[in-house]
Amino acid sequence: MISHQDQARITAAIVEVEKQTRGEVFCVLAREVSRYREVPLLWAAAAGFIVPPLFVVAGLHRLALASIFTSWTDDSARAMESLILRALTSYSLLQAGIFACVALVVGIPSVRRRLTPSILKRRRVRAAARRHFAATGARLSDSEPHVLIFASFADRKVEIVAHANIHQAVGTAPWDAAAAAVTGGMTSGHAGDGFVKAVEICGAALAQHFPSDGVVRDRLPNTLQQI
Repeated sequence: MISHQDQARITAAIVEVEKQTRGEVFCVLAREVSRYREVPLLWAAAAGFIVPPLFVVAGLHRLALASIFTSWTDDSARAMESLILRALTSYSLLQAGIFACVALVVGIPSVRRRLTPSILKRRRVRAAARRHFAATGARLSDSEPHVLIFASFADRKVEIVAHANIHQAVGTAPWDAAAAAVTGGMTSGHAGDGFVKAVEICGAALAQHFPSDGVVRDRLPNTLQQI
């Protein structure tokens, strides 16, 4: 996902910005955070419930027009019962067929990824980023500022995670700019450039609010972690 040359550039950027702050920046690039197994079933269920009724409505409309000009007899009543039975059977088969076809098509990874709602991708990436932040930064306290730049390559989503006291001091503007830089880099095919720029943005924000006290901590990895 990221070349060795870009990894070296990202590491150099982290080392450089951490000279200016007592905080730390660490980066994670995940290939994907979820396979969204439920998405094909959701699309299949939606199609199965929506498409067949459209056919039924069209059929009932024609049936109603025909009944206006037909006198009801025992034979016609039996014919109608048979027609209704065939219609219900056809409806069930149509519904099952549509469900199966849509599930198979949306089950193709590229199609599934494209049809996954953006809000679901955002939630999964945010949850994965927070889990990684909690696990990696568990040995650090709130008084040791650290910021995680987490990106999902397949989802093209980025989360910047930090403790509440850092968010309160820095605000959201630098994080939004950093996330936009990584997203833009992944979209344009220059993910390394995006990470370098994001590191510089986050580092500048930390340096402004949490300047260096002369102590070199470096308790978090300076290399981009690819998972």
